[in-house]
Amino acid sequence: MRSVHLTISDVLCTPGRSGFFFDDQMAIRGGAPHEGFDYQGAPNTAGFSRIRQPGESVSVMLLLSDGDVALGDCVTVQYPGAGGRDPLFRSQDVIALINTHLRPLLIGASLQSFQSLATEIDSLVVDGKPLPSAIRYGVTQAILDGVARSKRLTMAEVIRDEYDTGVTIAPVAMFAQSGDDRYANVEKMILKEVDVMPHGLINDVATKVGRDGEIFREFVRWVHDRILALRMRSDYSPLLHFDCYGTIGEAFDGDPVAIADYLADLEDVAAPFQLRLEHPLDAGGREAQIVAMAELRRELKERSINVQIVVDEWCNTLADIEAFVVGESADVVHVKMPDLGGINNTIEALLYVRAHGLRAYCGGSCTETDQSARVSANVAMACGADQVLAKPGMGVDEGLQIVGNEMTRVTALVALREREGGWAMDL
Repeated sequence: MRSVHLTISDVLCTPGRSGFFFDDQMAIRGGAPHEGFDYQGAPNTAGFSRIRQPGESVSVMLLLSDGDVALGDCVTVQYPGAGGRDPLFRSQDVIALINTHLRPLLIGASLQSFQSLATEIDSLVVDGKPLPSAIRYGVTQAILDGVARSKRLTMAEVIRDEYDTGVTIAPVAMFAQSGDDRYANVEKMILKEVDVMPHGLINDVATKVGRDGEIFREFVRWVHDRILALRMRSDYSPLLHFDCYGTIGEAFDGDPVAIADYLADLEDVAAPFQLRLEHPLDAGGREAQIVAMAELRRELKERSINVQIVVDEWCNTLADIEAFVVGESADVVHVKMPDLGGINNTIEALLYVRAHGLRAYCGGSCTETDQSARVSANVAMACGADQVLAKPGMGVDEGLQIVGNEMTRVTALVALREREGGWAMDL
């Protein structure tokens, strides 16, 4: 197969927009009221100038020795500074850090191995600590794109080959999130036959759960009924995955028995659709979260309640993911790509979760970009993830299009190459 030996000639960074907004989760969970699209009140998380502010990104462009350009985007999640995550970042600060600490290392670097160069960059220590996860995320995306261009392969093939994943590259199930426009967006998902839905943004007890869980129960019932009313095929049966931001635990005072009683009720409401709840409770720290989630899972298992539990908050690094898996604290692990820094960590995390028999969710955030979403699609396929987030944004259509089309394009290219015994594309 034809390839070229490319090196990095220079690094260029530009500020950009992200796919959504940065939100102060602490202020929102503290009861900050909506005012139209915005929130009223003062921020509670360091770095925020207001509760909701426009998201930022930084595009990293690796100028290659053949004149080509490899791309990656530095982004963080919708709720920076929450759940043990990095604080809010500003694009100009990110660019300064890259130019000071990474540009000199990258210029002249070979693009023959993604794993080795990505690990070197991800492991860099500055002033006694790693670079912000957003930087490591974006720069390693660009490295993967550069290696793929050097080898004349898709990014998915580079990962499959370097990590020997043994996976047949094919589209994986897509998971769409509704944002606060949860009713219209759910109907979009049903009409487009999304595999996993609807997220729901269940981030406030008073307005989205109810003190006895009645508001959320009725929303689950509404989603169930709309699927039956709108689906065009009788066998369309999406998995119902809601992100609860710890609110169920808050509503039921963290009592695993009371939470399990409520989840049994929700399981009945959702039937025949499989119900999956992300971050149903928040114990305030990693070790406490592992214990609390494991206790809830044991309660569900003992009572044969078939509601799947997804870990997210306090599970931000590869080491965190390993700890939650060992602690038997989840059925599904949300591998939230921006939180893990270098995408080499995401790859290893997805493979680790699968190897231990759990479901691997290749996720991220609405605040990502078109480029990071395409990279995510390649990672998810190469690692055999159980589902991938349709991102960026909260509009449903855009994320489904970007991630879905990337997966079908890559699958077609890989299949053609395999049929024709080594056909190489010009990138």
